[in-house]
Amino acid sequence: MPLYHQLGQVPPKRHTVFRKPNGELYAEELVSTHGFSSTYALVYHCHPPTLVKQIQEPYDVSPTVARDKHLKHTSLKGFQVKPKADYLESRVPVLVNDDLHISLAAPEDSMKDYFYKNSQADEVIFVHEGSGTLKTGYGEIPFAYGDYLVIPRGVIYQMEFDDKNNRLFIVESFEPIRTPKRYRNEFGQLAEHAPFYERDIKRPQNLKTYDEFGDFEVKIKKQGLIYPYIYGSHPFDFIGWDGYHYPWAFSIHDFMPITGMLHQPPPVHQTFETNSFVLCSFCPRLYDYHPDSIPAPYNHSNVDSDEVLYYVDGDFMSRKSVEKGQITLHPGGIPHGPHPGTVEKSIGQTRTDELAVMIDPFRPLKLTKEALELEDPDYYISWLS
Repeated sequence: MPLYHQLGQVPPKRHTVFRKPNGELYAEELVSTHGFSSTYALVYHCHPPTLVKQIQEPYDVSPTVARDKHLKHTSLKGFQVKPKADYLESRVPVLVNDDLHISLAAPEDSMKDYFYKNSQADEVIFVHEGSGTLKTGYGEIPFAYGDYLVIPRGVIYQMEFDDKNNRLFIVESFEPIRTPKRYRNEFGQLAEHAPFYERDIKRPQNLKTYDEFGDFEVKIKKQGLIYPYIYGSHPFDFIGWDGYHYPWAFSIHDFMPITGMLHQPPPVHQTFETNSFVLCSFCPRLYDYHPDSIPAPYNHSNVDSDEVLYYVDGDFMSRKSVEKGQITLHPGGIPHGPHPGTVEKSIGQTRTDELAVMIDPFRPLKLTKEALELEDPDYYISWLS
C-alpha cells in the first residue's frame, strides 16, 4: 500500500550519522523491493541485523500436489482442518500453483519461542475466527474477525492470539500484493470511486524497541524450505523506521460494496491484485434496483481463470448447503452458476448478508494431498437437484 509512514526515531537525513545516547552508531538497514526500484523502508536497529550465530538444518514444507490437472468443480470443507498448537505447523496448503499458495490454519498457541519470516512471498492472512496482535519490528497491529493482515515478504513477525480459537485463510503471493490500480489516481491516492479509503488502513503502532542480546530463532521460508536461523540480537530492535514497505491491515467490514441497477460483476468487489491473480471481498449489500432485476448471479463460463470462493458468513442466495470455512473451486473451461431454484427465489429480494473472499488466479490451481482429505466428492453434481 503506497502510504508513507514513520514510527520511532529517525535521523533528519538518510544515510547520515545517527548515534545512540552512549555515542555508538545505530545500524541503518535499507529494506527494498524489486532491487532498488520499488517500495522500500529505512530501518534503524540497535544492533546490526547480520549477527547470525548458527544456521540449523533446513526442512521441507513444500506442498504435496495430489491432483495436478483436473476439470471438476470441487468443494473443500475447510473447518475440518484440525487445530494444532504451533502456528507454522497448523498451516495446511490446499490449492497451489506457481503464483500463489492458499492455505488454511487453526493455530491454538501464540508464537513465543521463535519468529517467522517469509522470504519467498507476500502474505495475506484473513482472520475468520480469533483475535490478537501481529507483532513486528515495525510495530504492532491488533487484529480481529474479518481483518486482512498484509505482510510483505521479508518482514519478521510473531502472531499473538488472545485464545485458542483461531481460523485463518492464508494466501502466499509470489508477486507483490497491491490495491487495484483502477482505484488509485496518478499520485497513488485511493480515488473517490474506490470502495475503501486510506483511513480504513491499519498501520503499525506502538513501536517497542527490544535492545537485547541472546539466542533468537527466526524461521525463514525460502524456496519451499524453512531455515532455522539463530541470531545474536532481538529481531525487533528497531529504534525507528520510515518508508513504504511495512505490514498493514484492512477489515473486510470496511469494504463498501459498489451496487447498481443491474447485477454487478465480481471486479466491483476487488480488494487486492497482483499480475497473476485478484482477490475480492463479497460483503453485505443492497441488491440491484431495476424492477425486473435478478439478484442471483448468472451462469458464468470461466474461460481463462479458475475461481475460488471462501465462505465466511451469512446466507448465500445462489448456493445450497453452504458452510462456514467451505472453499469452492470452479476451474476455468466449464461453466458454473446458481443452484436450481435459487434464481427464482432471489427475485424480489432486497439485500444479502453474505460474507466471502474470492480469488481468481490466471493460471490453473492444483489440489494438495491435504485438500483431497477435505473434499466433498459429490459437489460437482450438486446442480442436478
